[in-house]
Amino acid sequence: MENKIISQLSMLFRARFPYIYITTWEEDRAINLVKKIAQSEKLIKVPREVYVWTQTNGFMLDGQKVDGTNSPDKAIDFIKDCNKNSVFIMCDFHVYFGVKGRQVDYNVVRHLRDIIPELKTSKFRKNVIFLASELLIPETMQKEITILDMPLPSLSEIKSKLDKMVSQNKQIDTSELDDEAKEKLCKAAMGLTLQEAENAFALSMVNDGKIDGHDLGIILSEKMQVIKKTGILEFINTDIQISDIGGLENLKNWLKKRNNSWSESAKKYCLPAPKGVLITGVPGCGKSLTAKAMSAAWQLPLLKLDFGKIFSGIVGSSEENMRKAIKTAEAVAPSILWVDEIEKSLSGINSNGDSGTSSRIFGTFLTWMQEKTAPVFVIATANNISSLPAELLRKGRFDEIFFVDLPTQRERQEIFKLHLSKRLKDKEVASKIELNDELYKQLAQMTEGFVGAEIEQAVISALYEAFFNNRPLEFSDLTNTIKNIVPLSVTQKEQILSLRQWANIRAVAATRKDDLAEYDSKSENDEDVNSSRGGRALDV
Repeated sequence: MENKIISQLSMLFRARFPYIYITTWEEDRAINLVKKIAQSEKLIKVPREVYVWTQTNGFMLDGQKVDGTNSPDKAIDFIKDCNKNSVFIMCDFHVYFGVKGRQVDYNVVRHLRDIIPELKTSKFRKNVIFLASELLIPETMQKEITILDMPLPSLSEIKSKLDKMVSQNKQIDTSELDDEAKEKLCKAAMGLTLQEAENAFALSMVNDGKIDGHDLGIILSEKMQVIKKTGILEFINTDIQISDIGGLENLKNWLKKRNNSWSESAKKYCLPAPKGVLITGVPGCGKSLTAKAMSAAWQLPLLKLDFGKIFSGIVGSSEENMRKAIKTAEAVAPSILWVDEIEKSLSGINSNGDSGTSSRIFGTFLTWMQEKTAPVFVIATANNISSLPAELLRKGRFDEIFFVDLPTQRERQEIFKLHLSKRLKDKEVASKIELNDELYKQLAQMTEGFVGAEIEQAVISALYEAFFNNRPLEFSDLTNTIKNIVPLSVTQKEQILSLRQWANIRAVAATRKDDLAEYDSKSENDEDVNSSRGGRALDV
């Protein structure tokens, strides 16, 4: 990416483009890049001096101030009268173009337009670069300014920064910082500015006097700062593991196979980064839990996109918020972008009540999902798949659509095992109940038609009963709470059957094919919600 902007800037300099606008937070890095290009005869034929202007210092050349150039008009006059081949970098000059709370300074804008002939035809090669953290151009100059985005640091730049820091801090223990650990750390730091990456590496070093592959969490915490500053995306900090999800082996296996698909080793296979996955199905069966577990399994930041935060009352702000959210997700890539209950977020796209704002935001999101090249994995969950627009479901948006059904008996056994073993850690509380496969099998047989959330609630309610009576947990506590729960498969039987009919030809079952075998003998009775299953029974 750095080579691309070097090539672009070099051509613009040689073609004598008068005004170039570069948006970046990394002012020093951009200035150094411009100096590198301007001083290279190989790149631009005619090397140039680089003047840097700020409102506080005026123009500076090689650390020396040019007196009397602090005001914008004096600076523009200096550019016009300069008798050297030069590049003029104007830092934060966009404040005269009409930032929030400040009107456009039309005198300055007119002055800039007046010197365009001088910049284009003078015998001295001169280019002006506006350097700012946000893009703001006056309408009258839109045809005269060329816009470039300064890319975030490349992997090689981040590696160079880390190597430099290690060489400067000899006292830091780097015995476990092998090539693999270094690549993991630098990959995790991609999406940060060089300053942010340096801060993260510095924290890793002072944390325990060493730096190694175990410092990924510190890098991710620095990325969390970037996300928090947007106010749109939410950083989800989770320690849930894939092993904490009972069942759904087909879905988990699919995700495991795609772990590290953005690494250097994956490039040998010419593999593209996976786009994302849509998980639909019965509420309470682990869809959201899977999204959280992916973050820990893939060691990537999990960002939650809340469409409610996208919408704003100011005209045009909602669309800008969506672009900002997308840009942030790409800035911290590789990352996981989670849209929970996406059907509710997109419920207003066919209405005219918001003058088409919802449709425009949805269109921006769809286009990005289709065209994105940054390794941002989108995981969307939905309970009511029928309300989603067809254009979201077509191939190219998501790599796969998975259907999460009511857990099978084997899956219910695993869910009981997870929740009981996690909570019965005190020997006194567990003294009257033996945790073994026979117990899990009995409980699974009693809870046919229960979702994972209902099984968890049954265990919690049984523990409350034991706690209230100040005694160990008993088997009867579990059976009594199970009997008192009316499962979702009863209260929403029709909705579940409808979901399954949709999923039979459109989605892949999240449950492993072997786990569905117990239902084969019951499948003739499609009206039995506990026998018919949804989703194509594939192993992926």
